[in-house]
Amino acid sequence: MRKPFDLNADYQPESFTFKSKKDVKDVLGRYPDYAKKSAVMPLLDLAQRQVAKEGAKADPVYGGWIPRAAMDEIARIIEQPPVKVYEVATFYSMYNLEPVGKYLVQVCTTTPCWLCGSSEVAKACEDELGIHWGETTKDGLFTLMEVECLGACVNAPMVQINDDYYEDLTPDLIVDVLRALRDGKNVPIGSQTGRRDSMAVTGPTTLTEQAKKSGVI
Repeated sequence: MRKPFDLNADYQPESFTFKSKKDVKDVLGRYPDYAKKSAVMPLLDLAQRQVAKEGAKADPVYGGWIPRAAMDEIARIIEQPPVKVYEVATFYSMYNLEPVGKYLVQVCTTTPCWLCGSSEVAKACEDELGIHWGETTKDGLFTLMEVECLGACVNAPMVQINDDYYEDLTPDLIVDVLRALRDGKNVPIGSQTGRRDSMAVTGPTTLTEQAKKSGVI
């Protein structure tokens, strides 16, 4: 689901400055001077994370996103026309180009998750938060988004909240996660049913064990 992008919206700040010059220098140091334009993606990520840190202290709170002023500053740093930064920022869905909630709840609804009940998980999110796709709660805590496959199909259904995956979900389990985050509690990431990594739901197995069962050895 493509996120909106309005260069001239009222929420766009007039200026942006990176708080940590060291972090910017570290990013640029990964590339030779003639290829500094390659730093565009990590610099966009750095800007988004800086905004998230600032938003966590604001009232109401908000999450990480990338203002136009930040993209213009990145263009200046890597010595490229601003449109070159806009092109990258608008292409990749991990960059948020408008204000979002402190917790960006991205619900995967692609086939494996859908087959395992993602529609019910999505409905539980909407009911609990009182919002629909692309909307943010009035307190600024949650934004709800629909996304394509996040690569955790074996532990479907799952959602990504900010940087973390929450897997093996049911409607009740996702509500527990959302309520815990709202209350400022730590929520274990990964499987919400205790499954370790991506082992089978029936428990750990080995090829030797399966071969014996089938009579191969």
